[in-house]
Amino acid sequence: MKNLQAKMFNKKASNPKNKPDQILEAIALKPGQSIADIGAGGGYFSLRFAEMVGRKGKVYAIDINPDFLEFIKNSAKEKKLNNVITNLATEDGLDLPEKSLDFIFMRNITHHISNRVKYFGNLKKFLKPDGKIIIIEYKPSKSFSFRGLFGHHVAKETIIREMKEAGYLLEKEFDFLPEQHFTIYRGVRDDDRGQ
Repeated sequence: MKNLQAKMFNKKASNPKNKPDQILEAIALKPGQSIADIGAGGGYFSLRFAEMVGRKGKVYAIDINPDFLEFIKNSAKEKKLNNVITNLATEDGLDLPEKSLDFIFMRNITHHISNRVKYFGNLKKFLKPDGKIIIIEYKPSKSFSFRGLFGHHVAKETIIREMKEAGYLLEKEFDFLPEQHFTIYRGVRDDDRGQ
């Protein structure tokens, strides 16, 4: 029963209308890279990332729900993926090795974060100097939907502004997702200051 929600998340993530293959193509992970999947849910993307980064790469599947992490751990075992590290997010933040990540992936979770500027700022210490943060978030919806009623969305302009305040620049954006916006950021470098 407790795995039902994890399976439901995976079913939704893998639905072709949510274009998971195009998302993976856009991120273009390479063997040996490291990525953190924050708010991993049922682990659909964590497991796909694990296949892409290969044995020398690392995937940190992070969630606040220990049942989801257990589900991901078992799924990774079944698929013989030894490069998935599950990680419980706590109030104190994340327990990750510093300067170790090529990417941080956040899909449909930014609306759950209360002080996003501070949160994004704190993530910087885990990224390699050229590391990037990938944010996929629901677009604001006027419709009579769960998203619209409960505010499960953040406007793209808001995220771009907050990321800038936290010390990141928008590097790429994609507009192929029907219900979400998809942006990739990198840390501000010294040579950006003049721009």
